[in-house]
Amino acid sequence: MARKGRFARGVAAPRALISRACRAARATSGAPPALTCRPFRPLVNCGVALRSPTTIAVFASGQGGNFEALVRAEREGALAGRIAALLTDVPGAPVCERAQRLGIEVVTPPVGRFRTRLEDETPWLAALETLGVGTIALAGFMRRLHAPLLHAYEGRILNIHPSLLPAFQGLDSIARAHQGGVKVTGCTVHVVDEGLDEGPILAQSAVEVREGETLESLTARIHAAEHALYPATVRRFLTTRWRREGRRVVFEGPAPASGAREVRHA
Repeated sequence: MARKGRFARGVAAPRALISRACRAARATSGAPPALTCRPFRPLVNCGVALRSPTTIAVFASGQGGNFEALVRAEREGALAGRIAALLTDVPGAPVCERAQRLGIEVVTPPVGRFRTRLEDETPWLAALETLGVGTIALAGFMRRLHAPLLHAYEGRILNIHPSLLPAFQGLDSIARAHQGGVKVTGCTVHVVDEGLDEGPILAQSAVEVREGETLESLTARIHAAEHALYPATVRRFLTTRWRREGRRVVFEGPAPASGAREVRHA
């Protein structure tokens, strides 16, 4: 169901009617209603939603633990942004149920024929523009992004990865760290670029591997570290000026009170 003030592409709507609908939508804009997963249909951008850096869309494909951590941080006033929607490539994923329970709109743009990337990112970009999204947070999104999304949101796409990058890039990071016998692993929040898990690092949280620890317990503790690190890093990203120096990110303000970079989960 389309929101008020949105018109499907190809529908001939009088210019005056579009203008009135846009003004009405601006006057009544607020939090999106809770919706079940629905396909996204490209819409005409009539200027209702302007892109705001603090308007966030979360991309997720799986369970949705980090998605829920971000939403709960927003509800507690600890995110410094508003989560406008969940965009997913898996309409039946558990994250959709979480979003519906939490009252977050779920949008499912088409994914195309490929398993590891979106065949056409244009409908995804159109959905983001319609929602006024200025920042994207990937939370277990299992497809790599390319143009036009990376170009349109350069420096505004974040990702959480379950290792201390650059170690264990790619899939199955926790299992590979566990099998590799490392003594310390953890999680990383980074800016997304063209490389696989190679974007500039914003924050990391270390998790010490216990003697005789099982993969299941290590996975649970890394996920707990992620749920603390990601919201804190998103808040810092949205509220603190930063700059890139080569591959490094330098924040101009102090680290969060929680000491996200130094936290160890033993």
